[in-house]
Amino acid sequence: MLGNMMPSQLTINSLMEHGKKLFSKSEVVSITNDHELHRCTLGDIFSRAGQLANFMRSCGITKGDRVATLAWNDFRHLELYFSVNCSGAVCHTVNPRLHPNQLEFIINDAQDKLLFIDVMFIDLIKPIREKLSSVEKIIVLTSDASVIEGLGNGWLIYEQVITSHSQSFQWPQLNENDACSLCYTSGTTGNPKGVLYSHRALVLQTMTATMPDAFGVSKRDVILPVVPMFHVNAWEIPYMAAMTGCKLVFGGHKVADPKVITELFEQEGVTLTAGVPTVWSLLHEYLEKNDKTLHTLKKMLVGGTAMPPHLYQYFQEKQGLTVIHAWGMTETSPLGTINHTLPVSLDDWQEDALFSQKLKQGQPPYGVDIKIVDEQGNDLPWNGKTTGNLMVRGPWIMEHYFKSPETKIDDGWLDTGDISTIDEFGFMKISDRKKDVIKSGGEWISSVDIENVVMMHSDVSMAAIIGISHPKWDERPLLIIQDNQQQQLNINSVHDWLGGKIAKWWFPDEVVYIDSIPLTATGKVHKLRLREQFKDFRFQN
Repeated sequence: MLGNMMPSQLTINSLMEHGKKLFSKSEVVSITNDHELHRCTLGDIFSRAGQLANFMRSCGITKGDRVATLAWNDFRHLELYFSVNCSGAVCHTVNPRLHPNQLEFIINDAQDKLLFIDVMFIDLIKPIREKLSSVEKIIVLTSDASVIEGLGNGWLIYEQVITSHSQSFQWPQLNENDACSLCYTSGTTGNPKGVLYSHRALVLQTMTATMPDAFGVSKRDVILPVVPMFHVNAWEIPYMAAMTGCKLVFGGHKVADPKVITELFEQEGVTLTAGVPTVWSLLHEYLEKNDKTLHTLKKMLVGGTAMPPHLYQYFQEKQGLTVIHAWGMTETSPLGTINHTLPVSLDDWQEDALFSQKLKQGQPPYGVDIKIVDEQGNDLPWNGKTTGNLMVRGPWIMEHYFKSPETKIDDGWLDTGDISTIDEFGFMKISDRKKDVIKSGGEWISSVDIENVVMMHSDVSMAAIIGISHPKWDERPLLIIQDNQQQQLNINSVHDWLGGKIAKWWFPDEVVYIDSIPLTATGKVHKLRLREQFKDFRFQN
């Protein structure tokens, strides 16, 4: 016997219709290449999305076709999100920080028919334009026609091409399992791999992310996502505006500038922001140096990698923010776990124990199952001590990579590649990436735990730990510190600092300074590149 409920479909179209009816006056503020500060409403976004959909139809775009964006966070990119998704096409967000060879690969692999780009990426695309075999037109996201002079007929100006089209568009009735967006992994180990998201997955995750114990978003919130819209759907924040009516503030190409972001926080009354720790480290330095206080910001969402304890303490204690740890990956759309509020049963814990609990990546929300297993696939206990391979499953977890059905997960669980613990309360803590964990004398050393303690030191802005081959111990940790032009820490002072904070046999054997620690396209420490850089390094002892 079936229930008697209406078979409504969970689609981005339904989100847009909801936002149109209830939140058309919600504000969207953007920095763009041709606007110092652009202001519009969600109603404007949805109207222009209709014009854009009519333009795409005139270009022959049909259901399932891929349409690529190479753009920063702003109102035009938001129009693309809704127009492409709701017309039945697939919005393929491309990361401009990738190497040109990788850009060429993923655009061709996705077989994108249209490519929408920001002005500053024209020079990035010009050298590879003739190699983009499926791209029929490139549309530059601006009103300034001069930027494409001499580039040929295949280059168009966004404001010109949508203006001639009607705002009225007959949005199709889509199935919730239809594909709506595509994002590729950062490609640190070979070519990037595509993850194809369904309408259902993104709507379910948006509903989950807005809940009180997740991001806790309401119609009175003002959100500034530092996380880019070209990476994993900007953690669903664009869709939250249509669902809840919250105000959106976009930093555009200046989104990583701490001065600009601080001014936007204060000027626009931002209450929630989201990004990776590398950005929050820059913001911390700027706020401290200029003795500034954030007056309206209430919550800071942290993902991508673990928040160093000293940064967590600074924003929590000195700025009075609620720091929300989260974990996820491209393959999980991305929300996997969230650490916003602690259970009542922990209220009598000591302050240090509570702080350690808050530093964990958190519990899975309803819809996500997690477990840890050993190398043989056996389930491991949730005791907060035993480490194992982190496995996940759920309605917004990838089943297989785009165009690669052979990668289908046969046992129903995705191996994340992370080494983790899970405690008795279900709080997960990442110990390391499987490829980054250090094996010394038959025992595992967590590079992440060492890095977090080292970066609590006032003289260290950024640090990384990698394993280096050792004739006796198999591998030993090497500490790499980004040059702060002081180089005050030698290996003895590092050991003094680490004393009592981590196991002594985890202490790095040597410390080296480099000008700049490389980052991946998504702002994480690029350990593959560091291992390549130090492949010939040998310990002195």
